[in-house]
Amino acid sequence: MAIGGGDVTGGAHTVGQFTFLAMVLSGLAFTCSLLLILPTLSRGLREQGKLQRMTETLSMRSQTLEHAAVTDAMTGMYNRRYFDEALVEYLAAFKRIRKPIGMAVFDLDHFKSVNDTYGHDVGDEVLRRVAGCFQDFTRYHDVVARLGGEEFAILSPNINERQLFDLSDRVRQAVSQLNLEAGNVTLRVTISVGLAIWDGSESGEDLYRRADKQLYEAKRKGRNRVCAA
Repeated sequence: MAIGGGDVTGGAHTVGQFTFLAMVLSGLAFTCSLLLILPTLSRGLREQGKLQRMTETLSMRSQTLEHAAVTDAMTGMYNRRYFDEALVEYLAAFKRIRKPIGMAVFDLDHFKSVNDTYGHDVGDEVLRRVAGCFQDFTRYHDVVARLGGEEFAILSPNINERQLFDLSDRVRQAVSQLNLEAGNVTLRVTISVGLAIWDGSESGEDLYRRADKQLYEAKRKGRNRVCAA
């Protein structure tokens, strides 16, 4: 019986050794797997980080390009493309809710003589200073743009003719009060304005033509004034 008991005890001891060895080997295998996998995981994470940074950079660059596509580089205002797109969207939206929209078209008086006499650097500074006058007096939902050259425009929603006239005249007065230095000469510039209130059905092109017609009427009457359709 003692021998038999010893065999049982020895067998249990052997099983325990095998279990321990199995655990050790399993642990070693797991460790080896980690040692093999970790570099791969690390590379993957680094590549993922690079990809994320690249994606963020491309997204920022795309936003910058989109902004540049609708912004006038000289003045920082919206450009003609943005103005035309906004005009289409505003007319569609305000036709549904039956609210008015006003358009004011501005043109600097005798601006060509500024460029010819003092140079384009001075002319560019005039444009930037004039752009600042628009920013000072327009509302956040007004679309203010440089259409090209010395021509600017305001698309102003939910406004009547009197309000549009007052807004445009404040801009006109601010422009006329600018003091612009060109060497030892102080320049004074003026701007003419034509207005039109959307009739609720006409196209954006027709609205612009009516405002532009009033702009030329302001020029004909002596410049530095606001004329309404």
